[in-house]
Amino acid sequence: MPGVSNLRDRIARPTAGIVSGLLSALTALAVAEPVAALTRPQAGPVNAVGSAAIDLTPAPVKDFAIRTFGENDKTVLQLGIVIALTLLAAVLGLAALRYRRAASAGVLLFGVAGAVAALNRPDTAGPADALPSLVGAVVGAAVLYLLAGKASRVGARPASESATAGFNRRGFLAVSTATAVAAVGAGALGRALNGRHGRGAAASRQAVRLPAPASPAPALPKGVQLPVAGISSFTTPVKDFYRVDTALEVPKVDAGTWQLRIHGKGVRTRVHNFAELLARPLIERDITLTCVSNEVGGPYVGTARWLGVPLADLLREAGVRPPSRGGKADQLVARSVDGMTLGSPVEDVMDGRDAMLALGMNGGPLPFDHGFPVRMLVPGLYGYVSACKWITDLELTTFDAYDPYWVKRAWARRAPVKTQARIDTPKPFARLSPGTVQVAGVAWAQHRGITRVEVRVDDGPWKDADLAPQASTDTWRQWSSPWNALPGGHTITVRATDGTGQTQTEQRTRTIPDGAAGWHNVFATVT
Repeated sequence: MPGVSNLRDRIARPTAGIVSGLLSALTALAVAEPVAALTRPQAGPVNAVGSAAIDLTPAPVKDFAIRTFGENDKTVLQLGIVIALTLLAAVLGLAALRYRRAASAGVLLFGVAGAVAALNRPDTAGPADALPSLVGAVVGAAVLYLLAGKASRVGARPASESATAGFNRRGFLAVSTATAVAAVGAGALGRALNGRHGRGAAASRQAVRLPAPASPAPALPKGVQLPVAGISSFTTPVKDFYRVDTALEVPKVDAGTWQLRIHGKGVRTRVHNFAELLARPLIERDITLTCVSNEVGGPYVGTARWLGVPLADLLREAGVRPPSRGGKADQLVARSVDGMTLGSPVEDVMDGRDAMLALGMNGGPLPFDHGFPVRMLVPGLYGYVSACKWITDLELTTFDAYDPYWVKRAWARRAPVKTQARIDTPKPFARLSPGTVQVAGVAWAQHRGITRVEVRVDDGPWKDADLAPQASTDTWRQWSSPWNALPGGHTITVRATDGTGQTQTEQRTRTIPDGAAGWHNVFATVT
Protein backbone atom coordinates (compact mmCIF):
# COMPACT_ATOMS: atom_id res chain seq x y z
CA MET A 1 0.00 0.00 0.00
CA PRO A 2 1.94 3.03 -1.27
CA GLY A 3 -0.11 5.54 0.78
CA VAL A 4 0.58 3.77 4.05
CA SER A 5 4.26 3.36 3.14
CA ASN A 6 4.63 7.06 2.35
CA LEU A 7 2.92 8.02 5.62
CA ARG A 8 5.21 5.68 7.54
CA ASP A 9 8.27 7.21 5.89
CA ARG A 10 7.07 10.75 6.67
CA ILE A 11 6.55 9.84 10.34
CA ALA A 12 9.78 7.86 10.60
CA ARG A 13 12.09 10.81 9.93
CA PRO A 14 10.86 13.21 12.67
CA THR A 15 10.58 10.26 15.05
CA ALA A 16 14.21 9.44 14.37
CA GLY A 17 15.08 13.10 15.00
CA ILE A 18 13.34 13.08 18.37
CA VAL A 19 15.05 9.82 19.32
CA SER A 20 18.38 11.36 18.34
CA GLY A 21 17.79 14.30 20.66
CA LEU A 22 16.69 12.11 23.55
CA LEU A 23 19.68 9.78 23.16
CA SER A 24 21.98 12.79 23.01
CA ALA A 25 20.65 14.08 26.33
CA LEU A 26 20.75 10.60 27.88
CA THR A 27 24.35 10.13 26.80
CA ALA A 28 25.39 13.55 28.08
CA LEU A 29 23.91 12.92 31.52
CA ALA A 30 25.21 9.34 31.64
CA VAL A 31 28.78 10.35 30.74
CA ALA A 32 28.66 13.19 33.28
CA GLU A 33 28.00 10.70 36.11
CA PRO A 34 31.38 8.92 36.16
CA VAL A 35 33.18 12.22 35.54
CA ALA A 36 31.39 13.70 38.57
CA ALA A 37 32.23 10.62 40.60
CA LEU A 38 35.92 11.09 39.76
CA THR A 39 35.85 14.81 40.53
CA ARG A 40 33.03 15.57 43.00
CA PRO A 41 29.54 13.97 43.00
CA GLN A 42 27.84 17.28 43.88
CA ALA A 43 29.17 18.78 40.60
CA GLY A 44 26.94 16.60 38.41
CA PRO A 45 24.82 18.65 35.99
CA VAL A 46 21.38 17.78 37.38
CA ASN A 47 22.52 18.47 40.92
CA ALA A 48 24.31 21.70 39.95
CA VAL A 49 21.43 23.05 37.86
CA GLY A 50 18.85 21.94 40.42
CA SER A 51 20.76 23.58 43.26
CA ALA A 52 21.09 26.76 41.22
CA ALA A 53 17.35 26.67 40.56
CA ILE A 54 16.70 26.37 44.30
CA ASP A 55 18.99 29.33 44.98
CA LEU A 56 17.28 31.49 42.35
CA THR A 57 13.73 30.57 43.33
CA PRO A 58 11.95 33.41 45.21
CA ALA A 59 11.25 32.68 48.88
CA PRO A 60 7.42 32.63 48.46
CA VAL A 61 7.75 29.99 45.72
CA LYS A 62 10.00 27.85 47.93
CA ASP A 63 7.50 28.23 50.74
CA PHE A 64 4.72 27.10 48.38
CA ALA A 65 6.78 24.07 47.28
CA ILE A 66 7.36 22.99 50.89
CA ARG A 67 3.67 23.47 51.77
CA THR A 68 2.46 21.64 48.68
CA PHE A 69 4.98 18.83 48.25
CA GLY A 70 6.49 18.57 51.73
CA GLU A 71 9.65 16.48 51.86
CA ASN A 72 9.05 15.46 48.22
CA ASP A 73 9.81 18.99 46.99
CA LYS A 74 13.30 18.02 45.78
CA THR A 75 11.97 14.98 43.93
CA VAL A 76 9.44 17.21 42.20
CA LEU A 77 12.19 19.66 41.24
CA GLN A 78 14.41 16.91 39.85
CA LEU A 79 11.47 15.48 37.93
CA GLY A 80 10.75 18.94 36.53
CA ILE A 81 14.38 19.29 35.39
CA VAL A 82 14.26 15.89 33.69
CA ILE A 83 10.97 16.76 31.93
CA ALA A 84 12.38 20.11 30.76
CA LEU A 85 15.54 18.43 29.48
CA THR A 86 13.46 15.80 27.69
CA LEU A 87 11.39 18.43 25.89
CA LEU A 88 14.43 20.48 24.96
CA ALA A 89 16.25 17.38 23.75
CA ALA A 90 13.29 16.46 21.54
CA VAL A 91 13.21 19.98 20.06
CA LEU A 92 16.96 19.92 19.40
CA GLY A 93 16.64 16.50 17.80
CA LEU A 94 13.99 17.75 15.38
CA ALA A 95 16.03 20.86 14.61
CA ALA A 96 19.11 18.72 13.95
CA LEU A 97 17.39 17.10 10.94
CA ARG A 98 17.99 20.38 9.08
CA TYR A 99 20.51 22.24 11.24
CA ARG A 100 22.88 19.63 12.60
CA ARG A 101 25.66 21.99 13.62
CA ALA A 102 23.37 24.54 15.25
CA ALA A 103 21.48 21.87 17.21
CA SER A 104 24.74 20.25 18.35
CA ALA A 105 25.96 23.69 19.44
CA GLY A 106 22.76 23.97 21.47
CA VAL A 107 23.76 20.86 23.42
CA LEU A 108 27.14 22.44 24.09
CA LEU A 109 25.44 25.60 25.37
CA PHE A 110 23.45 23.59 27.90
CA GLY A 111 26.72 22.02 29.03
CA VAL A 112 28.22 25.46 29.51
CA ALA A 113 25.15 26.49 31.54
CA GLY A 114 25.63 23.42 33.76
CA ALA A 115 29.32 24.22 34.18
CA VAL A 116 28.56 27.82 35.13
CA ALA A 117 25.96 26.61 37.66
CA ALA A 118 28.51 24.19 39.18
CA LEU A 119 31.22 26.87 39.40
CA ASN A 120 28.87 29.33 41.06
CA ARG A 121 27.72 26.98 43.81
CA PRO A 122 28.79 28.12 47.29
CA ASP A 123 30.39 24.72 47.90
CA THR A 124 32.41 24.66 44.67
CA ALA A 125 35.68 22.83 45.20
CA GLY A 126 37.45 24.29 42.16
CA PRO A 127 37.56 24.47 38.34
CA ALA A 128 37.20 20.68 38.11
CA ASP A 129 33.53 21.10 39.09
CA ALA A 130 32.88 22.30 35.54
CA LEU A 131 34.15 19.05 33.98
CA PRO A 132 31.07 16.80 34.39
CA SER A 133 28.78 19.20 32.51
CA LEU A 134 31.37 20.08 29.85
CA VAL A 135 32.51 16.52 29.12
CA GLY A 136 28.93 15.28 29.06
CA ALA A 137 27.90 18.09 26.69
CA VAL A 138 30.76 17.43 24.27
CA VAL A 139 29.88 13.75 24.05
CA GLY A 140 26.15 14.56 23.81
CA ALA A 141 26.76 17.04 20.98
CA ALA A 142 28.83 14.49 19.09
CA VAL A 143 26.12 11.87 19.51
CA LEU A 144 23.45 14.26 18.23
CA TYR A 145 25.57 15.20 15.21
CA LEU A 146 26.14 11.53 14.36
CA LEU A 147 22.58 10.33 14.92
CA ALA A 148 21.00 13.33 13.21
CA GLY A 149 23.02 12.53 10.09
CA LYS A 150 21.59 9.01 10.11
CA ALA A 151 18.08 10.22 11.03
CA SER A 152 17.96 12.72 8.15
CA ARG A 153 18.15 9.83 5.67
CA VAL A 154 15.44 7.73 7.33
CA GLY A 155 12.37 7.62 5.11
CA ALA A 156 13.97 10.01 2.62
CA ARG A 157 13.87 7.62 -0.37
CA PRO A 158 10.89 7.43 -2.70
CA ALA A 159 8.62 4.42 -2.46
CA SER A 160 10.34 2.75 -5.45
CA GLU A 161 13.46 2.55 -3.35
CA SER A 162 11.72 1.25 -0.26
CA ALA A 163 14.41 -1.39 0.32
CA THR A 164 17.02 1.34 0.70
CA ALA A 165 14.68 3.30 2.96
CA GLY A 166 14.27 0.19 5.06
CA PHE A 167 18.04 -0.15 5.23
CA ASN A 168 18.26 3.46 6.46
CA ARG A 169 15.79 2.72 9.20
CA ARG A 170 17.62 -0.44 10.21
CA GLY A 171 20.96 1.37 10.16
CA PHE A 172 19.63 4.16 12.36
CA LEU A 173 18.10 1.62 14.72
CA ALA A 174 21.41 -0.22 15.04
CA VAL A 175 23.41 2.96 15.75
CA SER A 176 20.85 4.35 18.20
CA THR A 177 20.64 1.03 20.05
CA ALA A 178 24.42 0.90 20.39
CA THR A 179 24.37 4.49 21.69
CA ALA A 180 21.68 3.68 24.26
CA VAL A 181 23.63 0.64 25.49
CA ALA A 182 26.80 2.71 25.83
CA ALA A 183 24.92 5.44 27.70
CA VAL A 184 23.39 2.96 30.13
CA GLY A 185 26.85 1.48 30.70
CA ALA A 186 28.35 4.91 31.43
CA GLY A 187 25.54 5.67 33.84
CA ALA A 188 26.02 2.35 35.62
CA LEU A 189 29.75 3.07 35.95
CA GLY A 190 28.98 6.48 37.43
CA ARG A 191 26.55 5.02 39.96
CA ALA A 192 29.10 2.38 40.93
CA LEU A 193 31.79 5.00 41.49
CA ASN A 194 29.41 7.20 43.47
CA GLY A 195 28.39 4.19 45.50
CA ARG A 196 32.02 3.69 46.44
CA HIS A 197 32.11 7.17 47.98
CA GLY A 198 28.88 6.50 49.83
CA ARG A 199 30.08 3.14 51.14
CA GLY A 200 33.11 4.75 52.74
CA ALA A 201 30.94 7.26 54.57
CA ALA A 202 28.47 4.55 55.58
CA ALA A 203 31.30 2.42 56.95
CA SER A 204 32.57 5.35 59.02
CA ARG A 205 29.09 5.81 60.46
CA GLN A 206 28.73 2.12 61.29
CA ALA A 207 32.06 2.26 63.12
CA VAL A 208 30.90 5.06 65.45
CA ARG A 209 30.43 4.00 69.07
CA LEU A 210 28.75 6.75 71.03
CA PRO A 211 30.07 7.09 74.59
CA ALA A 212 27.88 7.54 77.64
CA PRO A 213 27.10 11.21 78.18
CA ALA A 214 28.89 13.09 80.96
CA SER A 215 25.56 14.86 81.52
CA PRO A 216 22.68 12.45 80.77
CA ALA A 217 19.23 13.70 79.82
CA PRO A 218 16.92 13.98 82.84
CA ALA A 219 14.44 11.13 83.04
CA LEU A 220 11.19 11.95 81.30
CA PRO A 221 8.42 12.66 83.82
CA LYS A 222 5.78 9.98 84.22
CA GLY A 223 2.80 10.81 82.05
CA VAL A 224 4.72 12.93 79.53
CA GLN A 225 3.04 10.79 76.84
CA LEU A 226 -0.74 11.05 77.14
CA PRO A 227 -2.75 7.86 76.52
CA VAL A 228 -4.82 9.43 73.75
CA ALA A 229 -5.17 7.74 70.38
CA GLY A 230 -3.96 9.93 67.53
CA ILE A 231 -1.66 12.20 69.54
CA SER A 232 1.97 12.60 68.44
CA SER A 233 4.64 10.52 70.08
CA PHE A 234 6.53 12.63 72.61
CA THR A 235 9.84 11.40 71.14
CA THR A 236 9.68 11.43 67.36
CA PRO A 237 11.13 8.28 65.75
CA VAL A 238 14.05 9.03 63.44
CA LYS A 239 12.16 7.69 60.43
CA ASP A 240 9.34 10.17 61.08
CA PHE A 241 11.47 13.20 61.91
CA TYR A 242 10.92 15.97 59.39
CA ARG A 243 13.58 16.90 56.85
CA VAL A 244 13.63 20.36 55.26
CA ASP A 245 16.82 21.56 53.53
CA THR A 246 18.09 22.58 50.11
CA ALA A 247 20.34 19.57 49.45
CA LEU A 248 19.22 17.79 46.27
CA GLU A 249 21.62 14.99 47.12
CA VAL A 250 22.15 14.15 50.79
CA PRO A 251 25.88 14.65 51.54
CA LYS A 252 27.71 11.47 52.50
CA VAL A 253 30.54 12.68 54.72
CA ASP A 254 33.25 10.35 56.03
CA ALA A 255 33.62 10.90 59.76
CA GLY A 256 37.28 9.92 59.52
CA THR A 257 38.14 12.87 57.28
CA TRP A 258 35.62 15.39 58.63
CA GLN A 259 36.92 18.57 60.26
CA LEU A 260 35.39 21.65 61.85
CA ARG A 261 37.14 25.02 61.72
CA ILE A 262 36.28 27.79 64.21
CA HIS A 263 37.59 31.22 63.19
CA GLY A 264 36.69 34.88 62.76
CA LYS A 265 36.58 38.10 64.77
CA GLY A 266 38.37 37.93 68.09
CA VAL A 267 38.94 34.18 67.78
CA ARG A 268 41.95 31.91 68.03
CA THR A 269 41.43 29.65 65.02
CA ARG A 270 40.78 26.08 66.11
CA VAL A 271 40.29 22.90 64.06
CA HIS A 272 38.52 19.86 65.50
CA ASN A 273 38.01 16.38 64.09
CA PHE A 274 35.27 13.88 64.84
CA ALA A 275 37.36 11.71 67.18
CA GLU A 276 38.25 14.78 69.27
CA LEU A 277 34.61 15.78 69.68
CA LEU A 278 33.60 12.22 70.53
CA ALA A 279 36.23 12.14 73.29
CA ARG A 280 34.97 15.32 74.97
CA PRO A 281 32.41 15.39 77.81
CA LEU A 282 29.05 15.12 76.03
CA ILE A 283 25.60 16.29 77.04
CA GLU A 284 22.35 14.48 76.29
CA ARG A 285 19.12 16.47 76.03
CA ASP A 286 15.55 16.12 74.79
CA ILE A 287 14.99 19.07 72.44
CA THR A 288 12.14 19.97 70.10
CA LEU A 289 13.15 21.38 66.71
CA THR A 290 10.84 23.46 64.52
CA CYS A 291 11.24 24.54 60.90
CA VAL A 292 10.37 28.13 60.05
CA SER A 293 8.43 26.76 57.05
CA ASN A 294 5.98 25.05 59.39
CA GLU A 295 2.49 26.43 58.82
CA VAL A 296 0.06 26.75 61.73
CA GLY A 297 -0.82 23.16 62.62
CA GLY A 298 1.92 21.86 60.31
CA PRO A 299 4.11 18.73 60.57
CA TYR A 300 7.60 20.25 60.55
CA VAL A 301 8.25 19.93 64.27
CA GLY A 302 9.60 17.01 66.26
CA THR A 303 11.39 16.01 69.44
CA ALA A 304 14.48 13.86 69.69
CA ARG A 305 17.06 12.94 72.30
CA TRP A 306 20.28 14.57 71.13
CA LEU A 307 23.84 13.78 72.21
CA GLY A 308 26.54 16.35 71.58
CA VAL A 309 29.30 18.73 72.58
CA PRO A 310 28.24 21.94 74.36
CA LEU A 311 28.82 24.61 71.71
CA ALA A 312 29.51 27.40 74.19
CA ASP A 313 32.47 25.44 75.62
CA LEU A 314 34.12 25.13 72.21
CA LEU A 315 33.60 28.84 71.53
CA ARG A 316 35.00 29.89 74.89
CA GLU A 317 38.09 27.77 74.30
CA ALA A 318 38.62 29.72 71.07
CA GLY A 319 38.38 33.00 72.95
CA VAL A 320 34.80 33.90 72.07
CA ARG A 321 32.87 36.22 74.37
CA PRO A 322 29.22 37.23 73.87
CA PRO A 323 28.59 40.89 73.02
CA SER A 324 27.19 41.50 76.53
CA ARG A 325 30.68 40.70 77.85
CA GLY A 326 32.64 42.74 75.36
CA GLY A 327 32.80 40.23 72.50
CA LYS A 328 33.53 41.58 69.01
CA ALA A 329 31.16 39.26 67.15
CA ASP A 330 27.38 39.10 67.50
CA GLN A 331 26.72 36.51 64.76
CA LEU A 332 27.92 32.91 64.53
CA VAL A 333 27.84 31.78 60.89
CA ALA A 334 27.68 28.02 60.39
CA ARG A 335 28.62 26.52 57.02
CA SER A 336 27.66 23.11 55.71
CA VAL A 337 29.65 20.89 53.36
CA ASP A 338 27.03 21.69 50.70
CA GLY A 339 27.62 25.45 51.04
CA MET A 340 24.56 26.29 53.13
CA THR A 341 25.10 29.16 55.59
CA LEU A 342 23.10 29.85 58.77
CA GLY A 343 23.56 32.71 61.22
CA SER A 344 22.86 32.47 64.97
CA PRO A 345 23.08 35.22 67.61
CA VAL A 346 26.25 34.65 69.64
CA GLU A 347 24.39 35.94 72.71
CA ASP A 348 21.79 33.17 72.42
CA VAL A 349 24.36 30.45 71.79
CA MET A 350 26.29 31.40 74.93
CA ASP A 351 23.47 32.36 77.33
CA GLY A 352 23.43 29.00 79.11
CA ARG A 353 20.94 27.11 76.96
CA ASP A 354 21.88 23.65 75.67
CA ALA A 355 23.24 24.73 72.29
CA MET A 356 25.32 21.87 70.94
CA LEU A 357 27.14 20.23 68.10
CA ALA A 358 25.09 17.04 67.97
CA LEU A 359 26.75 13.71 67.23
CA GLY A 360 23.86 11.41 68.13
CA MET A 361 20.08 11.24 67.75
CA ASN A 362 17.71 8.95 69.66
CA GLY A 363 20.51 6.70 70.86
CA GLY A 364 22.46 6.27 67.61
CA PRO A 365 24.82 8.28 65.39
CA LEU A 366 23.12 10.98 63.35
CA PRO A 367 21.47 9.65 60.19
CA PHE A 368 22.86 11.08 56.94
CA ASP A 369 19.53 12.84 56.32
CA HIS A 370 19.91 14.67 59.62
CA GLY A 371 23.50 15.80 59.33
CA PHE A 372 25.98 12.98 59.98
CA PRO A 373 28.63 13.23 61.24
CA VAL A 374 27.90 16.51 63.08
CA ARG A 375 25.09 19.06 63.10
CA MET A 376 24.40 22.15 65.14
CA LEU A 377 21.25 22.97 67.10
CA VAL A 378 20.24 25.81 69.40
CA PRO A 379 17.03 25.35 71.44
CA GLY A 380 14.52 28.15 70.97
CA LEU A 381 15.61 29.22 67.48
CA TYR A 382 14.09 28.15 64.18
CA GLY A 383 16.21 25.70 62.24
CA TYR A 384 17.21 28.10 59.47
CA VAL A 385 19.21 30.20 61.95
CA SER A 386 20.53 27.43 64.18
CA ALA A 387 20.31 23.82 62.97
CA CYS A 388 23.11 23.54 60.41
CA LYS A 389 23.46 19.96 59.14
CA TRP A 390 26.74 18.48 57.81
CA ILE A 391 28.50 21.39 59.51
CA THR A 392 32.13 22.05 58.65
CA ASP A 393 32.86 25.69 59.54
CA LEU A 394 31.96 28.22 62.26
CA GLU A 395 32.83 31.86 61.69
CA LEU A 396 32.48 34.65 64.24
CA THR A 397 31.28 37.83 62.53
CA THR A 398 28.55 40.47 62.82
CA PHE A 399 25.01 40.76 61.53
CA ASP A 400 25.99 43.99 59.79
CA ALA A 401 28.92 42.36 57.99
CA TYR A 402 27.31 39.21 56.61
CA ASP A 403 23.90 37.93 55.49
CA PRO A 404 23.54 34.11 55.47
CA TYR A 405 21.68 32.16 52.79
CA TRP A 406 18.11 32.64 53.98
CA VAL A 407 18.56 36.24 55.10
CA LYS A 408 19.60 37.08 51.54
CA ARG A 409 16.22 35.66 50.52
CA ALA A 410 14.05 37.93 52.68
CA TRP A 411 13.88 35.85 55.88
CA ALA A 412 14.54 37.51 59.24
CA ARG A 413 18.03 37.69 60.75
CA ARG A 414 16.87 36.68 64.21
CA ALA A 415 14.20 34.03 64.55
CA PRO A 416 13.10 32.84 68.01
CA VAL A 417 10.49 30.08 67.80
CA LYS A 418 6.93 31.40 68.14
CA THR A 419 4.49 29.94 70.66
CA GLN A 420 2.25 27.43 68.91
CA ALA A 421 -0.35 24.77 69.73
CA ARG A 422 -1.52 22.05 67.35
CA ILE A 423 -4.58 19.80 67.39
CA ASP A 424 -3.51 16.22 66.56
CA THR A 425 -6.90 14.63 67.14
CA PRO A 426 -9.57 14.82 65.84
CA LYS A 427 -8.16 15.23 62.36
CA PRO A 428 -9.50 17.91 60.01
CA PHE A 429 -12.93 16.99 58.57
CA ALA A 430 -13.23 14.00 60.88
CA ARG A 431 -16.63 12.38 61.22
CA LEU A 432 -17.34 11.63 64.88
CA SER A 433 -19.99 9.90 66.92
CA PRO A 434 -21.89 11.86 69.59
CA GLY A 435 -20.55 11.68 73.11
CA THR A 436 -17.25 12.38 74.82
CA VAL A 437 -14.41 13.03 72.38
CA GLN A 438 -10.82 13.63 73.49
CA VAL A 439 -9.40 16.68 71.77
CA ALA A 440 -5.61 16.49 72.11
CA GLY A 441 -2.35 17.66 70.67
CA VAL A 442 0.98 19.32 71.37
CA ALA A 443 2.16 22.86 72.13
CA TRP A 444 5.65 24.31 72.03
CA ALA A 445 7.60 27.46 72.86
CA GLN A 446 11.18 26.24 73.03
CA HIS A 447 13.32 27.77 75.78
CA ARG A 448 10.24 29.41 77.33
CA GLY A 449 8.03 26.38 77.94
CA ILE A 450 4.25 26.00 77.89
CA THR A 451 2.20 26.89 80.97
CA ARG A 452 -1.35 26.85 79.62
CA VAL A 453 -3.38 25.49 76.70
CA GLU A 454 -7.00 26.47 76.05
CA VAL A 455 -9.57 24.90 73.76
CA ARG A 456 -12.73 26.43 72.31
CA VAL A 457 -15.56 24.80 70.35
CA ASP A 458 -17.28 27.07 67.83
CA ASP A 459 -17.81 30.47 69.52
CA GLY A 460 -18.10 29.03 73.01
CA PRO A 461 -15.93 29.92 76.00
CA TRP A 462 -12.27 29.00 76.26
CA LYS A 463 -11.65 25.97 78.45
CA ASP A 464 -8.33 25.03 80.04
CA ALA A 465 -6.93 21.78 78.68
CA ASP A 466 -5.25 19.20 80.88
CA LEU A 467 -1.46 19.40 80.48
CA ALA A 468 0.94 16.49 80.55
CA PRO A 469 4.03 17.06 82.70
CA GLN A 470 6.60 19.30 81.05
CA ALA A 471 9.88 17.50 80.31
CA SER A 472 11.75 20.80 79.95
CA THR A 473 11.21 24.26 78.55
CA ASP A 474 13.04 23.10 75.39
CA THR A 475 10.48 20.41 74.49
CA TRP A 476 6.89 20.43 73.37
CA ARG A 477 4.13 19.59 75.83
CA GLN A 478 1.12 17.38 75.27
CA TRP A 479 -2.41 18.43 76.22
CA SER A 480 -5.93 17.01 76.09
CA SER A 481 -9.47 18.22 76.67
CA PRO A 482 -12.68 16.14 76.84
CA TRP A 483 -15.49 17.47 74.65
CA ASN A 484 -19.15 16.51 74.80
CA ALA A 485 -19.71 16.28 71.06
CA LEU A 486 -23.27 17.05 69.88
CA PRO A 487 -24.59 16.41 66.36
CA GLY A 488 -23.64 18.98 63.74
CA GLY A 489 -20.57 20.64 62.27
CA HIS A 490 -18.12 22.16 64.76
CA THR A 491 -14.89 24.17 64.64
CA ILE A 492 -12.38 23.35 67.38
CA THR A 493 -9.69 25.96 68.14
CA VAL A 494 -6.63 25.85 70.39
CA ARG A 495 -4.21 28.43 71.76
CA ALA A 496 -1.22 28.25 74.11
CA THR A 497 0.49 30.49 76.65
CA ASP A 498 4.25 30.30 77.15
CA GLY A 499 6.41 30.56 80.25
CA THR A 500 6.71 34.34 79.93
CA GLY A 501 2.91 34.73 80.21
CA GLN A 502 2.44 35.56 76.52
CA THR A 503 -0.56 33.94 74.81
CA GLN A 504 -0.12 33.23 71.12
CA THR A 505 -1.77 35.73 68.82
CA GLU A 506 -4.98 35.00 66.93
CA GLN A 507 -3.79 36.87 63.83
CA ARG A 508 -2.71 34.44 61.13
CA THR A 509 0.56 35.14 59.33
CA ARG A 510 2.47 33.17 56.76
CA THR A 511 5.85 31.63 57.43
CA ILE A 512 7.87 34.42 55.77
CA PRO A 513 9.79 36.25 57.22
CA ASP A 514 10.05 34.80 60.75
CA GLY A 515 7.59 31.94 61.15
CA ALA A 516 3.83 31.41 61.04
CA ALA A 517 1.51 32.70 63.74
CA GLY A 518 -2.16 32.23 64.60
CA TRP A 519 -4.52 29.78 66.28
CA HIS A 520 -4.88 26.28 64.90
CA ASN A 521 -8.40 24.99 64.29
CA VAL A 522 -10.04 21.95 62.74
CA PHE A 523 -13.57 21.33 61.51
CA ALA A 524 -15.29 18.09 62.47
CA THR A 525 -18.77 16.68 61.86
CA VAL A 526 -20.68 14.80 64.55
CA THR A 527 -23.30 12.42 63.15
